[in-house]
Amino acid sequence: MSTVVGPGTFILRRAAKADLPAILRLLADDQLGSSRECPEELAPYEAAFDAIDGDPAHLLVVGELEGVVAATFQISYLPGLSRRGSWRSQIEAVRVSGGLRGQGAGALMMEWAIEQARERGCSLVQLTTDKSRTSAHRFYERLGFVASHEGMKLTL
Repeated sequence: MSTVVGPGTFILRRAAKADLPAILRLLADDQLGSSRECPEELAPYEAAFDAIDGDPAHLLVVGELEGVVAATFQISYLPGLSRRGSWRSQIEAVRVSGGLRGQGAGALMMEWAIEQARERGCSLVQLTTDKSRTSAHRFYERLGFVASHEGMKLTL
């Protein structure tokens, strides 16, 4: 999928292992990721990439602008017994480079992910976003997401 966004053509595609350094830069380039990511230690990220890439229930996506990786997200498809045994789509690790924010790339990514979920028969698209990311909350609300649940995590 491609479209013109901001200064050029924005293309969404399946991530390749060679994209990993660029993805890690995106994950580390914000107030939360800068303290929890360690892009110089590639081994655990490579193992995670292989697990994601090898499982048809998961897809790691990058957005390229004029050949440069400028955005990323992961989409996973989860079966469940609730909602009459329906499938749901989980979106994680959404990042858009600072220079591209506000130009439509994030909305394009989410619209594409939502369409993928529909095509796979999902009845729900869900995501979590840190409570401190208030601008992200406004972004997702503009796309129709509703903060209907309180998420909880336990760091191990």
